[in-house]
Amino acid sequence: MEALLNEWLWQEEYWLPAGMHWQDIRMKEDEGRFPLPRDLIYTLPLAFAFIALRYVFERLIAIPLSKCLGVKDRIRIRAASIPKLETFYKQNSRQPSQSEVVSLGKQCGLSQRKIQTWFRHRRNQDRPSNTKKFCEIQCVGIEWNAYDYLIFQTPWFWDDSECWRGYPKQPVAEAHHWYYILEMGFYVSLLLCVSVDVKRKDFKEQVIHHIATIFLIGFSYCANFVRVGTLVMLVHDSSDFLLESAKMLHYAGWTRTCDSLFVIFALVFLVTRLVVLPGRVLYSTLVVSLEFFGPFPGYYFFNTLLLVLQALHIFWAYLILRMVCKFVFLGKVERDERSDEESEVDDEEEEEEPEEGDECSWEQRKGAINSKLASLANNCVLNNLTNQRNINSRLPKAR
Repeated sequence: MEALLNEWLWQEEYWLPAGMHWQDIRMKEDEGRFPLPRDLIYTLPLAFAFIALRYVFERLIAIPLSKCLGVKDRIRIRAASIPKLETFYKQNSRQPSQSEVVSLGKQCGLSQRKIQTWFRHRRNQDRPSNTKKFCEIQCVGIEWNAYDYLIFQTPWFWDDSECWRGYPKQPVAEAHHWYYILEMGFYVSLLLCVSVDVKRKDFKEQVIHHIATIFLIGFSYCANFVRVGTLVMLVHDSSDFLLESAKMLHYAGWTRTCDSLFVIFALVFLVTRLVVLPGRVLYSTLVVSLEFFGPFPGYYFFNTLLLVLQALHIFWAYLILRMVCKFVFLGKVERDERSDEESEVDDEEEEEEPEEGDECSWEQRKGAINSKLASLANNCVLNNLTNQRNINSRLPKAR
């Protein structure tokens, strides 16, 4: 296996600039740590440790904190226990077509309206509560860590060329090594939990983001793009913490504080993701790096992943700007543009339609509507006749 990896994966021309060899970048113990691929093996147990920590944190801290902050869950009508409908809901579809509704109605002896009402209540029953969303946000907030302040003390934070001076033989500080390991372990845990977390409209974009981030962190560590990689992670962490805090306050009902914090987050996000990242980091990886070495496959792969992240940032910036426009014109942030898909439609349906609607009530409403239309038509006819009589009475005088 090792020989196969060395032959196909760890070829020097893939990972190192032209003319460089693995023996050229070996370091002695007193020269510092050089990143090795085997170091990333620690990220998998760390990912499971993050998941366990998240489970404990949610139950011991996040749930009690949600109660203290006043997070309230909406009371939803529970669907009646109907085995045939429950089986269809779990095995076939959560939103049956009209023909399927007719078929289910015949099997259960229920009207089509009752079948549709049952499925609506059943979907709402599975929707996550505000407490669950609040706890999930609390756990995701762990992403902001104390290692970020170390980046401000590095020379490459102030000078882009320091990211590439002496590359690839650049020693990695112990703190930056663990910064990488912890960050990658955290994103692996997010990818493992994304299927059970609250699914939002940008679910696919989230999966792509997590995969691209994991590949980016892993590859940049193996290729010793650690210096510029720390800048990328710093740019991402600077705004994520504000977003998670704003969401927490939103579910707690602190509207004014949430709106103010959201405006701050929007400004930080737009500046860091649409100005700093492409204007400084991407420019450094695409242009400044070529002053120190020629392009090689690792150079193209690394920049491709960065461009994928930048495309996702543009997509999320569009959603954020939509929310900012609503805030400016409506005076408040109505909802999260990334909210779960069924939250709006089902809520409106549940409020507008009664639980026990049937065909008889529909017939009664239709009859009332017809009677109103008939009376309106009669009034119109009477008015026309009256106008016609007035005209006829005036004709002889006119003659």
